[in-house]
Amino acid sequence: MRGRTGEGGARERAGRGFTLLELLVVMVIIGLLASYVAPRFFDQVGKSEVKAARAQLNAFEKALGTYRLDTGHFPPTDQGLKALVERPSDEPKWSGPYLSKAVPLDPWGHVYVYRQPGEQGHDYELKSLGKDGQQGGTAEAADISVWDASR
Repeated sequence: MRGRTGEGGARERAGRGFTLLELLVVMVIIGLLASYVAPRFFDQVGKSEVKAARAQLNAFEKALGTYRLDTGHFPPTDQGLKALVERPSDEPKWSGPYLSKAVPLDPWGHVYVYRQPGEQGHDYELKSLGKDGQQGGTAEAADISVWDASR
């Protein structure tokens, strides 16, 4: 009876599932799509981390400016950015806190670098060392300074 109606063959095939070849083709297609999409996705993640670091540096810059207006000077290196949140014991004109929360780490989990006085004639130096946490670097590993012209 199977041979005459042809229904038995369709039922048998539907009950078996996918063949190994069909599964391999689907896996190759998924792999190709992932290899195309993943680099673009992770590139955007890297760009957003740089933007987040720049935004945090901008907030610190404004807070440091307000600190200076109140006290007449920028915090010394040994007090660092912590002086924006907690009153230094030797600072009677402090009117903070100048940041609403504790000083965060940069988007890559490293401490922001603050030095006073700064390099190249600046009153202070404030930067993130980028993804690698080391001086210098390129792309996402590049240092991001509050004084960067490319902000």
